[in-house]
Amino acid sequence: MEQVIQVRNLYKLYKVGDETVRALDGVDFDIHHGEFCAIVGTSGSGKSTLLNMLAGLEKPTKGSIVIGGQHIENLKEDELVAFRRNNVGFIFQSFHLMGTMNAVENVALPLSFRGEDRKLRTKKANQMLKLVGLTKHRKHMPNQMSGGQQQRVGVARALVVNPKIIFADEPTGNLDSHTSEDVMKLMQKVVREQKKTLVMVTHDNHLATYADRVFHISDGKIIKIEEHSRTREEDEQ
Repeated sequence: MEQVIQVRNLYKLYKVGDETVRALDGVDFDIHHGEFCAIVGTSGSGKSTLLNMLAGLEKPTKGSIVIGGQHIENLKEDELVAFRRNNVGFIFQSFHLMGTMNAVENVALPLSFRGEDRKLRTKKANQMLKLVGLTKHRKHMPNQMSGGQQQRVGVARALVVNPKIIFADEPTGNLDSHTSEDVMKLMQKVVREQKKTLVMVTHDNHLATYADRVFHISDGKIIKIEEHSRTREEDEQ
């Protein structure tokens, strides 16, 4: 299996008054191509800090992060922006959709930042909305869609740039449990069919069971890595 992410000896220290807080305390792991990984922990465990490091949004105090063969811990801000634009898709807890744009326009938005032709942007956006089961909602505005539908638009938007890696930060945090399950199944399907690498942060141990591997984090350390069978569907067949 090709390694997409390699993390070695990762530390993040903060000064809080006279105290030094170890948000990350010597973290090591690899994530492989086409793998769905969940990082699980309670509030303050270090999981969001870790996700921010992997996405190049925060710099480590010490250690290395290699993504697709590139050391990202040494990149300058403009290089990090280019790295994220070319390699990464994001799915957020609060959807982050533009209220003045319909579903197709929201999905196409990252492509406009790349300067892609409008016709091509729209074609790609429509393909992604079909993938997430929202063809009939393509002209709907965010306020005309349920939370689950809005998050499906968020998944389509993350995919439209054809990223190497998708980072999802509490992607079901604003959804009810039934809708959360639907979104998790969709993300599982995307990983399988699109051969994407997906790294999700969650505090929910149940939702983490949709992942291939679960990294349990506590006090800035990974205390356990669980392996799951490939998919629930395969288990049931």
